[in-house]
Order: sequence, then structure tokens, then C-alpha cells
Amino acid sequence: MSVATILLPLFVQVALTFVVLFMTARSRIAAYKARQVNVAEVAVNPTAWPVHVQQISNCYNNQFQLPVLFYVLTILAIVTRHADLIFVVLAWLFVISRIVHAYIHCTSNHMRHRFNAFAVGFFILLAMWIIFAVEILLGLP
Repeated sequence: MSVATILLPLFVQVALTFVVLFMTARSRIAAYKARQVNVAEVAVNPTAWPVHVQQISNCYNNQFQLPVLFYVLTILAIVTRHADLIFVVLAWLFVISRIVHAYIHCTSNHMRHRFNAFAVGFFILLAMWIIFAVEILLGLP
């Protein structure tokens, strides 16, 4: 498995993070221009943004939760040479679940659908960590 093949899902996850960051900035600028926000208030209280702006901002913050464990695992899998086809397939499934989660979070924010997308990604990442740990602890190639 080439390093590029292994890193491609990680690159897509990083791109998602930047896309949501730009969406956050755009929504904040729009709220400011529409005079929907008191600048002095949001300077000390980040929850003072309008709900739709806070929703996108929360999605951005979520990109630094589960994905951090994904980044670490990907690096460890490369360094230890345990990134095989199963790893790459699971990595893509994880990233797709994060894209779905972010889409729901930034649009309808339907909690049940958002939770389901989160749970799918969580269990995929958990499986990836378990597989990796078992391979390392048992000395499997």
C-alpha cells in the first residue's frame, strides 16, 4: 500500500476541516454585516453568535475531536507498516461518515441523523484502533 493511498483519506479529512473553517468565517462575516451580532459580546462570549453561525462553528470544533484520534492512528499505522487494505477501506468509511456528519451539522442539524453519522464514525474508528492494537500487541505483520 503506497503512502499516498494511505494518506488520501487523511487529506480529505483535513480538507473538510478547512472547508468548515471557511464556512464558519463566511457565516460570521455575514452575521456581522447583517448586524445580527454585537462584536463586543462575541469577543468575550463565543456563544453569543446567532444560532446558525454557532451551529457551523460547533461543527468546526467537532473536527478536532474524533478526527484527532484518526490522524494519530494513520501516522502510527504508516510508521509501523500496519496500514493495509482493510485500514484504508475503514479510513475512507470513517472520513465519509465525518463528511455526512458535517453536512448534517451545517444544514438541518437533525440530532438523530447527526448522532447516527457520528456513531458510525465512532465505531469505525474504534474498530480501526482495536485491529491496530491487536496486530501490534500480537506482533502480527
